[in-house]
This record gives sequence, structure tokens and C-alpha cells, in this order.
Amino acid sequence: MKKVIKFGEDVEGYDIPVLNEREIRAAAGIMFLVTSISLVMIIAKGDFLLIKYVITIFLTDFMIRVFINPKFSPTLILGRLIVRNQVPEYVGAKQKKFAWIIGVILSAIMFIFLVVVNAYSPITGIGCLICLVFLFFESAFGICLGCKVYKLFNKEKVQYCPGEVCDVKSKQPIQKTSGVQLLIIFGLIAFIFLAVFLFNDQFSKKPYDLFGITGSTQTK
Repeated sequence: MKKVIKFGEDVEGYDIPVLNEREIRAAAGIMFLVTSISLVMIIAKGDFLLIKYVITIFLTDFMIRVFINPKFSPTLILGRLIVRNQVPEYVGAKQKKFAWIIGVILSAIMFIFLVVVNAYSPITGIGCLICLVFLFFESAFGICLGCKVYKLFNKEKVQYCPGEVCDVKSKQPIQKTSGVQLLIIFGLIAFIFLAVFLFNDQFSKKPYDLFGITGSTQTK
């Protein structure tokens, strides 16, 4: 039973239970994609059906991760299959558990309001937005925002963070940002504002059908 209900894997060379960050990022990417599609359905068609399924599945998935064992989580299994040929990147399990407890709370709140009560409100909107931000940072940047919160509530040193960010060390030359590179970023921001000022009216126009395909389809 202990082998079934367990959080984290025992890996030789690591003195605490760990998880594979690569499959976690893959799973977060899957969840981000599906959630984004469901939000597009709401915005474009006012269709809440997909998001209800997504929330139900995600709540179940997070509960399996936290209360049973991450290796039985369907999304993590999919993530493992996707990155199976990549070298594992081991991270501490404790901080991930804390982050996923946040996931359980957020998905449970949205499940109660959207699925059980069958009502939407700023609460569900904000909850969904927070989930998307967490998933995006995890999948795109490998930054676990929930793990950042974990460090605020725990005095003990966090071990085995993604990208070894827990370890204090000097940046390598390839990681450093020069003044010229920062000026380029500011230049991009200025360019965006200038484009909005000069071309907003033109960009606001709806594009026309170049080949008239839509018109010919409608006449039939």
C-alpha cells in the first residue's frame, strides 16, 4: 500500500523524494492548451461545455497527484510518454506537492461554481486566469509559481529546484543581459506604442475575402 500511496520517487543519488520536471512541464503544457481552447469556445460561442469537462478532469487529476500518487496522474503519464526520450530533470517533490494543493483548491472552487452550481462569475474568471498563468509559467519557462509561494511558508531550504535556481551561483556569460539588449526591449515597447498610434484605425478594419470563397459559399 505504501508503494501505491506515495508522493515522489526514490532516485539513487537524491536524499529526498523527487519528480521529473520534464514530464511535469509537458503535462502543464497539455493542460494549458486544453484550457485555452475551452476559453476560446466561451469567448467565441458562449459554450461552457468543454470547460466543464476540463475542470472536472483537472480536479480529478490534481487530487490523484496530491492524495494518491503523481505517477498515476493521467496528464503526467501523457507527459512522461511525450518526453520519454529526454534525460530526466529531477526536482524536489515537497514544493511540487504544495503547488498542486493550490491547483486542487482552484479547480475545486471552479468545479463548485461552474459544474455544481452551474454559474459563472468573477470568481470563476479570476480562478481560471490564475490557473492559466501558473500553467503557462510552468510549461513555457519552467518556473513553478506555486513553489515560489512554498518558500514563503517554509523556513527550511528548498532542494532540487527546476534549473537549480535554489542554488546561489554566479551567472554564466550566456545568461547575462547587456545594456544594448535591454535597450532593444525598450525599443520594442516603444515600437508597439508607435504602431498602435499610427496604424490602429487601419488594423481595426476587418480583412476582406481575397478570393471571394466565403461569398460564393453563402450564395450556394
